[in-house]
Amino acid sequence: MSKLGNLGARLHRGEVGYDFIGNRKIWYGVSILITITAILGLAVRGLNMGIEFQGGAVFTTPKNMSASVATAEGYAQDASGHDAIVQKLGDGSLRIQVAGIDTADADRIKDTLAKDLKVDTEKINADLVGPSWGEQIANKAWQGLAIFMILVVIYLAIAFEWRMALAALVALIHDITITTGIYALVGFEVTPGTVIGLLTILGYSLYDTVVVFDSLKEQTKDITKQTKWTYSDVANRSINGTLVRSINTTVVALLPVAGLLFIGGGFLGAGMLNDISLSLFVGLAAGAYSSIFIATPLVADLKEREPQMKALRKRVLAKRAQGAAGQETAAARTGADATDDATPAVVGPREQSASRNRGGRGRPSGKRR
Repeated sequence: MSKLGNLGARLHRGEVGYDFIGNRKIWYGVSILITITAILGLAVRGLNMGIEFQGGAVFTTPKNMSASVATAEGYAQDASGHDAIVQKLGDGSLRIQVAGIDTADADRIKDTLAKDLKVDTEKINADLVGPSWGEQIANKAWQGLAIFMILVVIYLAIAFEWRMALAALVALIHDITITTGIYALVGFEVTPGTVIGLLTILGYSLYDTVVVFDSLKEQTKDITKQTKWTYSDVANRSINGTLVRSINTTVVALLPVAGLLFIGGGFLGAGMLNDISLSLFVGLAAGAYSSIFIATPLVADLKEREPQMKALRKRVLAKRAQGAAGQETAAARTGADATDDATPAVVGPREQSASRNRGGRGRPSGKRR
């Protein structure tokens, strides 16, 4: 943990970092590929809308039923003539959903199920949802989502600027498309709990995005008065500075949601937990991804199109080129000086001192006579 904390501090100070903005085309390509997959899932399989949105009945049997899910599904389809969804809950009871039936059909199906499952009719609980009510709920959900989007764009445009508002809107649409596409591919039922989960993850996605935007806004107040950093450079530093914080908050949020999804929904068989936990799990992960890899790089792309930022970029690149040329010149001079110091001096023949031969003039070498 201490290493992660040190890494976060170094990222915040700009000592280390990853070039998110420079590799933005890769992230755009990955997002487009995932989005296309989600759209194909929606087009081919479609959403499995719950009875709250299309009307129908829900039958709940007593606890500790011996009948299997497949057997109960066959009984329900034979009794209703419609497709049925059967879930076994944690207490052993069965939750049987049949869409597109009215009150008279519900009473008849209830009696038939009681005979097939060999239980008393009064022990089977039946909840009926009218089609008109379900359609009204669906319309209200779409209206609430549209109003939420409009308010978000207005707020971000006032608090920051319209480019950041547009980037945040694109990131939100990206998160919604991926989450609904996963629902279509997995086949989970869409219920009011799913809508609650979607609204929750949209708020969380905006939280991560606003944190990065706030840091970016603070660091680019007087950006045109310097020639060291471009807008993309500062945007990249903003992402790196908040990266560890975003990862920590996302992991902490995903852990309990994963518990709801895999333990509560998978092992305990709680249907409502499946509905809300899958949207939360997928949405939280997609929101963290979009705030780092989509929203901020898109803001940088939009800002770099401004004349002031184009001029700033030219000045920064010119200064960097000048500095690189100066470094090359200095390196060349240093290499030349090192070559001169390493050249050996030319040494001539060693001169003999005259005093060494003065005393022995005319005297041959060898023994003295």
